[in-house]
Amino acid sequence: MSPSTSGEVLPGNAPGPLTDLLARFPAVAPPVSTAGAAVVIVLRDGRTEVETLLIERTERADDPASGQVAFPGGHVADGDGSLAVTALRELEEEVGLSRSDFIGDLRYVSAELAIRFGLKVAVFATALAPDANPPTARSSDEVAHVFWLPRSALGASVPVVRETSRGLAEVRATVFERHVLWGFTRRVLCQFFGVASDDEFIGPVFVPRPTEPIER
Repeated sequence: MSPSTSGEVLPGNAPGPLTDLLARFPAVAPPVSTAGAAVVIVLRDGRTEVETLLIERTERADDPASGQVAFPGGHVADGDGSLAVTALRELEEEVGLSRSDFIGDLRYVSAELAIRFGLKVAVFATALAPDANPPTARSSDEVAHVFWLPRSALGASVPVVRETSRGLAEVRATVFERHVLWGFTRRVLCQFFGVASDDEFIGPVFVPRPTEPIER
């Protein structure tokens, strides 16, 4: 557990201060050959604790992640010089944030394998600058809502039934202001903050790390 600025104990064993959270990861930009997509954990100092920017995707019949809560991000495009370029381009396209809105370079956290898309996804992290433009949903075709999740919200979970790679299954979820966070996004965020989690390896898109058995 880590203390917040107000003295409240926060879930997870990761550091409390935003700068210490990011300092654990290198400021590198892996080549696009490393993964086929990139997402970003955008952090800010909230009133009493660190908060994470999340989006709720627009419901679309042709989108396997339709209606899901997710990190901003997307697929590598022709001309992207690195996965960091992919991440920054998607941030601007989805929520209107550019490099000047962040403090320092993107930090490379990890890569995960996306089962439905058959590609790896690079995970980056960064901090929103105090004078940054507020993130907003730039395209209603892709993003329905933008919101900030406080770290403390990860301390509680409830069972929900969702369509997973195993079919309909009961999974653990974090519910915040009617937004339901589960699967890959919740697992990555829990790992980032050092919060114990379960039922996270049967999400709608992502599977375990290569060191663990891949479910068929």
